[in-house]
Amino acid sequence: MCADIADQADAEAEQHLNAALAKRVRPEPASTTCLNGDCGEPSVPSKSYCCCECREDAEKIARAKVFNRH
Repeated sequence: MCADIADQADAEAEQHLNAALAKRVRPEPASTTCLNGDCGEPSVPSKSYCCCECREDAEKIARAKVFNRH
């Protein structure tokens, strides 16, 4: 009987893990120019923004878009 409960719990945990993995946000591929609006500066190698301020601005805009969808 204990094995049945453990098997059920294991199956449920696997379902939750698979659902979470399916919903995860995938990172954007690196860009050669800054992705913050009209900045247009070259980005840091293997990154998508020229500086941390541009990245933070872009993250704020993305959060605002998600929040304003309601």
